[in-house]
Amino acid sequence: MRNNKHRLIYGLFSIIFVVIVIGKYVIVAQTTNTGDWKADTRTEKKEKDGEIYLSFERNNENGYQNQFGSSFAYKDLQGLTREQAQNGKVKFRLVREAGTIDCDGEFINGRGSGSFIFTPNPAFISGMQGRGYTLSYEKQFASTTLDLTLGFVDDLKSVGFADLSLDDLFKARIFNITPQFMAEMKATGFPDLDMEDLVKARIFKIDAEYVRQVRDMGLESKGFESLVKLRIFKVTPEFLAELKGEGFTNLSSEDVVKFRIFNIDREFIRKAKAEDPNITVEDLVRMKIGVHRIT
Repeated sequence: MRNNKHRLIYGLFSIIFVVIVIGKYVIVAQTTNTGDWKADTRTEKKEKDGEIYLSFERNNENGYQNQFGSSFAYKDLQGLTREQAQNGKVKFRLVREAGTIDCDGEFINGRGSGSFIFTPNPAFISGMQGRGYTLSYEKQFASTTLDLTLGFVDDLKSVGFADLSLDDLFKARIFNITPQFMAEMKATGFPDLDMEDLVKARIFKIDAEYVRQVRDMGLESKGFESLVKLRIFKVTPEFLAELKGEGFTNLSSEDVVKFRIFNIDREFIRKAKAEDPNITVEDLVRMKIGVHRIT
């Protein structure tokens, strides 16, 4: 869940044929409780020691496919060790509050495959209903693979996010949006961020420390989206210091982003200022796009 997070989301867990791509998760609507699993200890998707990449696939009578893939810690897979995931027959299970996935199969040279059975937890389903959420079979499976818990739902609501949809809860699990992170972003001066904003914050690594850094640079942001732009275009204290060194000491966050968008560097600024010492940011942009050329 830590890499390739900023891909398009095409939909979330519909009864009809819907594909979702969020990071390395791919989920398509399903109803069957059995399917196939695959694993690879050698893939680049295995993010660090102590983890294994697992994918689950199911097919229903209509031919629709459900596929979920992620890295799992060996400690969360009962009955499977790193050694067993090299060669031999295996039986292991992923036990979560939302349900259990029992797997049976074989590993050959670090690659495994086999079949699984999914058993939802009725207590979890009942608990979610009591909190206002109705879970279809697909969402029961998603809740299990994403390790959604009743405690996590309650914690999110405890920090003031009471109107989260089930899809919002899934996003929170995928992008590690914790109650602590939600409260932290509120405290930075952004009390009205919704789940989509918080997802962006995680994707672009915007946290309380980054907000402080932006303010230390003297770039008071005009809303959360300006922070996103500053992060996307890699506006750093070092880059801002270069601009100030060339005489641009009173820049807005939007002005600094323009320097990045149009690749206006120190060399270009010096050449432009040789022609016009009082050149403005807008003049530099026009020169860069060819409306006015430096002679």
